Amino acid sequence: MKIVILSIITGFIVGFLFSLFKLPIPAPPALAGVMGIVGVYLGFVVFQKVSPWLQSLFS
Repeated sequence: MKIVILSIITGFIVGFLFSLFKLPIPAPPALAGVMGIVGVYLGFVVFQKVSPWLQSLFS
């Protein structure tokens, strides 16, 4: 939980600084882009969970 809180704080600070210096946001500006990132993360997590099962199945 500590990592999540630190990530949110860091993201907030970075977003604030980018806005302060009038730079484009370093993240997808639309909900679809954010959902794409979530999908990539979920695919990674599912692969990590399923990978040992697949290895034992094909060995």
